Amino acid sequence: MAFGRRRLRVESDRLTLRPPEHTDFRAWTELRRQSASFLQPWEPVWAPDHLTRKSFTNRVYWAQRSVRGETALPLFIFRRDEGSLVGAITLDNIRRGPAQSGTLGYWIGAPFARQGFMRESIEALTHHAFHRLDLSRIEAACLPENKASRAVLERSGFKYEGVAQSYLQIAGRWRTHVLYANLRADRRGRTDAG
Repeated sequence: MAFGRRRLRVESDRLTLRPPEHTDFRAWTELRRQSASFLQPWEPVWAPDHLTRKSFTNRVYWAQRSVRGETALPLFIFRRDEGSLVGAITLDNIRRGPAQSGTLGYWIGAPFARQGFMRESIEALTHHAFHRLDLSRIEAACLPENKASRAVLERSGFKYEGVAQSYLQIAGRWRTHVLYANLRADRRGRTDAG
C-alpha cells in the first residue's frame, strides 16, 4: 500500500503536513474567516455553509476516504515551532498505471503569506509524491494574473506548460488558467511563461 497504514505526516524544516482532524475546526474556521478577502478572488465561490462545523466534518471525512482510497492527499500545514495552522495543500486526482500523476492545489492564510511556508510545503509534498508514492508527474494550475502563485510554483521546480481555457470556476466565473508541471526526472530546463 503506497500511502501506508501509519499516521500520515510529511515533515519539512519548519512545517508539519498532515490530514485534517475534527479538532482542527476552530483553527481552520478562524484562519479562513480572517483570510476571506485574501483567498476568495482565487477560489471557487464559498458555499453558504463553508465555515460551519458540518461542512468541516464532511471535509475531514472526505480526507479520510481519500487517503484510504489513495486518490488524494489533503493535508493541513502547521508550523512546527508553535503548532499554528498556516494553510492547506492537496495532492488530488492521483492516477496510477501509466500516468503515475496527481494535481496540486493549495492555499495559505493571509497572516502567513510571503514567508516561504507555501514553497516549503510544495517542495515537501512534491518530494513525498516522487519518492514515497512513486509518482512521475505533478500538475498545478493557477490564474494568469496570480503572480504570487505562479512565482511559488516556478521557485518550487514547476515549469510552465501552457494555457487551459475555461479551466475552473473561480469567484463565480469560468476562468482560463496557466498550467504547470513538475516531473520526477525533469530534463526540460527552464520553461517560464515568458
